[in-house]
Amino acid sequence: MPTKRIVQDPDFGRIEIRTNRRARNITMRPKDDGLHVTVPPYTSLASVLKAIEPHRQTLREGCEKLRPRLIDLDFTIDAPCFKLCVASGTRQFFSVRFDDDKATVFCPPDTQFSRPEVQKLLSAAVVRAMKRRAQQFLPPLLAELASMHGLTYKKVRVTGARSKWGSCTSAGTINLSCYLMLLPPHLMDYVLLHELAHTREMNHGQQFYALLNSMTDGMALQLRSQLRAFRTSF
Repeated sequence: MPTKRIVQDPDFGRIEIRTNRRARNITMRPKDDGLHVTVPPYTSLASVLKAIEPHRQTLREGCEKLRPRLIDLDFTIDAPCFKLCVASGTRQFFSVRFDDDKATVFCPPDTQFSRPEVQKLLSAAVVRAMKRRAQQFLPPLLAELASMHGLTYKKVRVTGARSKWGSCTSAGTINLSCYLMLLPPHLMDYVLLHELAHTREMNHGQQFYALLNSMTDGMALQLRSQLRAFRTSF
């Protein structure tokens, strides 16, 4: 029997069904391109659809949260430390302008926002704007927090990483994602303090959390939970 089947669905767009010989149950995972289902061999389509039905609303909401937002003239980012909007320009190319703390992405007047290649260009423009602002904002904040708590580091780099908020190398280099600009200030501070704590304690043992708690008024675990639950607007 086929190991992969695609079914079109009005709620999910597509349901991708994969057969796994080691699977004992039907498992369902929302993803940005639809619902992914893993099933044991010889599971019928009717059985899959029946298993989905009681969870359809929750799974649909999960897929919607994971889908990237369409970047068009209504797109905005209104985070406390980074603000951006999209506007129609007069030139035949995309450009970014900064006014104080707000960035504006200008688009050609005839931009077709639904085209995938246009979304790719706009997404790259938003990340560039966010990274530029992060390079101005994050290093001074890191230096201030390090001085406040008597910690030192070798250098800081701002990256475009989406998979990690930050990291610290054994050589003392702290890497910070520009996506930190989308966080509320208290969670941004928590990430920076987390990486600064690694300049003294490289693992996540008891001493690491004792140090981190001393810098966060005993709120390290609560802040970690808030960060894990946070969903960015882009």
